[in-house]
Parts: sequence; structure tokens; C-alpha cells
Amino acid sequence: MTAALLALPVLLPALGAGLSLLRLSPRAVRVLSAAVLTLVPADALALLVLADTRGPQALHVGGWHAPLGVTLVADRLSALLLTVSTLVALAVLLFAIGQGTAEERRRTAVVFHPAYLVLVTGVSLAFLTGDLFNLFVAFEVMLAASYVLITVDADENRTRAGMTYTIVSLTSSILFITLIALVYAAAGTVTLAQLGPRLAELSDGLRGTLAVLLLVVLGIKAAIIPLHLWLPDSYPTAPAPITAVFAALLTKVGVYAVLRTETLLFPRGSVWPVLTCAAIITMIVGILGAVAQDDINRLLSFTLVSHIGFMLFGIALFDVRGLTGTILYIIHHIVVQAGLFLAAGLAVIRVGTASLPRMTKGPPPGVAVAVLFAVPALSLSGVPPFSGFVAKLALLQAGVAQGGAAAYALAAAALVTSLLTLYAMTRVWTTAFAGQPEHTGHSASGRLAAAQAPEPTPGGVGGARLMLASTAGMVLTGVAVAVLAGPLARIGERAAEDLLRPEAYRSVVLGEGEHR
Repeated sequence: MTAALLALPVLLPALGAGLSLLRLSPRAVRVLSAAVLTLVPADALALLVLADTRGPQALHVGGWHAPLGVTLVADRLSALLLTVSTLVALAVLLFAIGQGTAEERRRTAVVFHPAYLVLVTGVSLAFLTGDLFNLFVAFEVMLAASYVLITVDADENRTRAGMTYTIVSLTSSILFITLIALVYAAAGTVTLAQLGPRLAELSDGLRGTLAVLLLVVLGIKAAIIPLHLWLPDSYPTAPAPITAVFAALLTKVGVYAVLRTETLLFPRGSVWPVLTCAAIITMIVGILGAVAQDDINRLLSFTLVSHIGFMLFGIALFDVRGLTGTILYIIHHIVVQAGLFLAAGLAVIRVGTASLPRMTKGPPPGVAVAVLFAVPALSLSGVPPFSGFVAKLALLQAGVAQGGAAAYALAAAALVTSLLTLYAMTRVWTTAFAGQPEHTGHSASGRLAAAQAPEPTPGGVGGARLMLASTAGMVLTGVAVAVLAGPLARIGERAAEDLLRPEAYRSVVLGEGEHR
């Protein structure tokens, strides 16, 4: 039973992608994709319960044990993030179906659904893999699917943005496979459970070099400044659901990889200055970039980059409180970022432009869309009682409890970033959602009707309702994260303790007495 639960998050979307390539009707493909992405989070939730009650679970594929075989591992952290990520993937899929991204033309449908399911396959594999090489494979699977999704039926601008994204990602991949070769040459294994003790035996210089190189590789994936330049030019060009799933999941997989490898491969007893500086620079420079933008999607993209710094905050502290704050922040950010981009997508569809100055010249997108944007925007800004406030409070408490110049600098940067985020979100909301249209000679009733009527979508009225419902579901999920902050914090704390004491993880992967 455990073997099936571990295999299904990877197998189900992969098999669904293959079946969607058959000569099925668009309706059948929609039902298949939605069914797969309903089953995967249910399976992930079962894994979370199992990992929380019985400890980490491992599947040795084909009966070959590590380090010779491929091992999938689910502990509290990976199962928790897998559950949240696949729920978001389901909501975004429903939005895409409503918008018609997947069904506008049969050619698009044939490409979109398998590519989307392959993307989920890569995300699941990244969370569950137990070795560096298959982490590399997971990133490559996500890269291939991402490029297809960015460029399907693309114009010149989207194709150029897709090429930028792919070239940067391939460069990161070359560095990653080179790093894996160096790690194997130095330690004789790429199994995560074995690498910690073996890397500890290396000289400080070699071990430090490998740590920095790994941070650079994963920093590109996670869009850590100054390795972020590809993201603001790539994400805003894609359709709203694709941008939303990229923003919610892809960079978080990179952060998860940083969190996993830092705790398993390079444990330490104090704040790491390199990661501390990266966190501070990412928070401040990212949010300053957001404030300077006049395009709603680019502004949200820079905000996404900035808030990666909050996740690095807790990793840099490297204690139970800091890691708990990081885990809470990842969960909050996955949900809230998806909700923000979906709400922004609704606004752009209704107004017809992503330019903030142009949005002021047309009717507001409507009260419902304004509320759906305002709730995650307030949460991202850290306004109580939303989930962003809970996660930021956990990080600030961890920084104050640890003390020291580095921790206080991280806390100060987090506070400044939160204030600037609130300014940026307020500016967007007052401009795009609460602004008044210029006088055009139409009657007040005509302007009101224009403000409330959605732009035509390929799915018609039913499609517009599905888009609104999926966005509302995502926003309500963010509210639920705040309501369930207590239980989530307790699970996050246990996950953080597991990260700092990985003996159970190593035992389930390698077997008792085989940690080396």
C-alpha cells in the first residue's frame, strides 16, 4: 500500500499525459486531466498522514535499494508541499479550462494537457526523489513541459521569452550535471541520505566550494537575486493560468531543493553569511524592482522574486524556529501567489490590458475580482489575520530568538520588504481595481454594466464562471491556511525537527546501520 502511495504522484500524471495524446475528444481530455489532478492531492494527503504518524516512507523502485537504485522518499516536508502544490495545480487547471487556454483549438488542447500533466510529474518527482541525479531529472522534466506551455500558439514576444527561459535553464542544467559529477567524484554517491556524512569528511575548502556551487545552481531555479533576471521577462508573457502555476510551483521547487540539500548535505551550527546576504538582497532588490513596474504581471513577478528572500531567511537561521517559518512561508506563498496571478488574469481579461496606466482609462474589473485580488494581496503584504502575517511573524520571532547582527539584519529587511509590498499591492489595487473610468459620454448605467460584464472567453458564460470559481477557491484556500495556522505550524515544526535530525530519513532510505 505504501509503495502505491509513493509511486502514484509520479505515475498518475505521467500516465495521464500519455493517455491524453490518444485520439480523445476535448471533453474526455479535460475530464482525464481533472480526474488525475484530483487523485494526486488525495494521494499526497494520505502520504502526509502516513509520514506524520509513522515517520518517513520510502519506495525502492524495482526492488533496488539505494545507492544502486532509484528511491522515492516521503517525509513530513515533501508530503506537505506535494499536497499543497497539487491542489494548486488542480485549481489552475480548472481556470485554464474555463478560460479556454486548453480548448480554444484542438491543436492547443492536444499540446496543453499532456504538457501540464508532465509538469506536475516533474514537480512530484522533485519533492519525492531521494538522490541528486533524479532531482536533476525532475528539473529537466519541468523545463521541457514549461517551454511547451510558454510557447504553445505563441507570438514573437512569447517565443523570445520562452527561449530566454530555456537558455538560462539549460545553463543551470549544465552546471547542475557538472556539480553532480564533482559530488560523485568526491563522495562516491549521489544518494542524499549518504552524502551528508561523506561530504563532512572532505576538506573545508572543497566542501565549501561544492556548497556554493550547489547554491548557485539551485539559486537560478529559485530565482534568487542576482540569478533572477530570466523570471520577470518570462512569466508575464504567458497566459494567466500558466503564469500562475509557474509562479506558485516552479520557484518553490527550487527553494525546496535548497532547503533539502542544505539540511542533509551541508548542516551547520550557525548562520551562513552567504545565504544571509542572498536573503537580504533578494528581499530588498526584488521589491524595489516591483515598485518600479507599470505592468501588473511584471510587478507581481518581481514581488515573487522578492519573497523568495523570506524563505531563505529561515534557512539561513538554520534552527527549528527558522525552518518552521520557512515551511509555513512556502505553503502560504504557493497558495497566495497562485491566487494573485489568477485574479490579475481575470482583471486583464476584463479590462483588456496588463498596463496599470491603461487600466485607469477603462472601467474597473468588477467588485468580485477586486475582492479576489485584495485578499491575497493583503496576505502577501503580511497584514493580519491572513496567512502571510502568520508566516512572517514566525520568521521574525525566530530571528529575534536567535539574536545576533545577522538575524536582526534579516528581520529588518523583512519588515522593510513587507511595507514596500503593501505599498505595491495598494498601488495596484487602487489603480487597476478601484480606479474610476475616464468620462466617455456614456451613461452611468452603461458604465456600470461595462464594469460588471466579463470579457468574452472561449468558454462563454460557463467558462467565465469556472474561472471565477477556481480563483475564489484558491483565495479561500489561502484563508484556510491562516485558519489552520496552528496545526500547520505544528506539522511544520515537526518537519523542521526532522530536517535537523535526519537519522530517520537516512534509516528508511539506507536501512539501519548503513548510513555510510
